[in-house]
Amino acid sequence: MSAVLTHDEGRVRYIILNRPEKMNALNNDLAWGYLAALDEAAKDDDVWIIAVTGAGRAFCAGLDLSGSGDPAANPLPPLTAQLDDLSWVSRLLLRARECDKPIVAGINGVAVGAGLSLAMSADIRLMKRSARLMAGYPRIGGSPDGGLSYTLPEAMNYEQGLRFLLENRTVEGDEACRLGMVGEVVDDERFEERFKEYCQSLTKLSPITARLTKRVVKRATATIDLASQLRYELVNIRMAFSSEDGQEARRAFLEKREPVFKGR
Repeated sequence: MSAVLTHDEGRVRYIILNRPEKMNALNNDLAWGYLAALDEAAKDDDVWIIAVTGAGRAFCAGLDLSGSGDPAANPLPPLTAQLDDLSWVSRLLLRARECDKPIVAGINGVAVGAGLSLAMSADIRLMKRSARLMAGYPRIGGSPDGGLSYTLPEAMNYEQGLRFLLENRTVEGDEACRLGMVGEVVDDERFEERFKEYCQSLTKLSPITARLTKRVVKRATATIDLASQLRYELVNIRMAFSSEDGQEARRAFLEKREPVFKGR
């Protein structure tokens, strides 16, 4: 079974995260499959709008930590240990921002950690009312990656973004909309219909207008070197995961208990 499904409806390319049995948690197949699907959609002149959502009851439950082994022996999950200059977690945002076509995320369920990063990498976000957003990083002893240090303050403000990350609280539809994390919240029974309706409505614009509008807005709001920020995130999450506290956090997460931190 493919970890990523795609299909077209008119000028809209739908990219479906398809590991429902794992709540669409990111592994290599899903992450690289998503990036490949995004690249393909970006190059296809018949595609004007890109829509991203999850199969089943989740959008994306974050990094797949199952089978990651003893945290003391392996302080980083195997997937993030395979880091290149940026890693695929960071490329989720970078590739989305490099794409001129508007990307619309349909957050149909929980989005946590790297899954939230993926959702926030979209240009426009619609959220099912019962869906939930969570940072997730404190639970596994990590600092944010995937561009959340950039997208959250961009969507909210510095304090609200920092509070959300540190408090690790669960945010539901109406609060997510108030904070600026999503632009629209839709009742569960109407979500799929409204998501498709909205994506199709954007195809009434000239694709040239849509792409150039995204391009100028992106330039106007890009106040930092995004690639440098993503690399800085990786430096910090490596430090967090390799610390004793980071190993303890992951061990406690896997053992479903409260961690005992020592500050080292």
